[in-house]
Amino acid sequence: MKRVVILTGSEARHTFFRKYIARSADIAVCRTYCEGLERNLAALVAGQDDNSLRSRHLAAREQSEADFFTLFNEHVADESNPCFRGKPKPARSPMKTELRELIPKGDINLPEHAESIIKLEPDLLVSYGCSIICEPLLSAFHRRFINVHLGLSPYYRGSGTNFWPLVNSEPEYVGATFMHIDAGVDTGEVIHQIRARMSWGDTPSSIGNRLIMDMAAAFERIIRHFDHLSVMEQIPKPDNDRYYRQRNYTEESVTRLYEQFRDGLVEQYLAQEINRCQAALIISNPGLELRS
Repeated sequence: MKRVVILTGSEARHTFFRKYIARSADIAVCRTYCEGLERNLAALVAGQDDNSLRSRHLAAREQSEADFFTLFNEHVADESNPCFRGKPKPARSPMKTELRELIPKGDINLPEHAESIIKLEPDLLVSYGCSIICEPLLSAFHRRFINVHLGLSPYYRGSGTNFWPLVNSEPEYVGATFMHIDAGVDTGEVIHQIRARMSWGDTPSSIGNRLIMDMAAAFERIIRHFDHLSVMEQIPKPDNDRYYRQRNYTEESVTRLYEQFRDGLVEQYLAQEINRCQAALIISNPGLELRS
């Protein structure tokens, strides 16, 4: 039995993640710290001019996540011990939590939270979609702090790392990276990676939601089999470092994204999938092979 603490966000995908991990018979979630929506991409875009396409894209993503995850989120028992503003809350049936109860973005690093996490003495600290974590948690959980980055490092780093491969007609670089967290941005030692599964007729949102489901299942296996994982040889940093920031997310980039899908991006990729994936190596940890 692995005892874990989860650090995550509060959107539908984050609720799905923490509840999925907690449902494992081999994992005990001591507590989950849920951050609010401050300074997320939707809030940033809403405050800018000429934001029509970007706002519509983000709204479509939110609706698609609700379509994928709401049934699970509302009907599966919550064993993740969610903690809002430092106090665990009893399980409740509604999916949404009042915003005033959420930990403000970035406050997870406050001493009151960091100290309470350390006192719980979990085997592992697990993060998905939370703020950048600072000391003392980095030192307290050295090589016991696993983060999932939605993107394939080191190919794409920074913000929107599964958005930009689609814009750039490189769907083979859409995936998830599990890594030991460090003080950098997407620079930790990679433990394992998975590539997004794609199917005829996919949209950006359906690809992303299917990947989130696959990511949660892979993360659950990584936690359960953590003691059997191998130290992996890392992928060399590519010559063309693709590092994106939120300011790169423009109306033009959204236009280009949907042009790619209109012009058959997914169908072309599926016809060339084997060769394209062989040219974009990912890390697969042998410690997970033949383990259910």
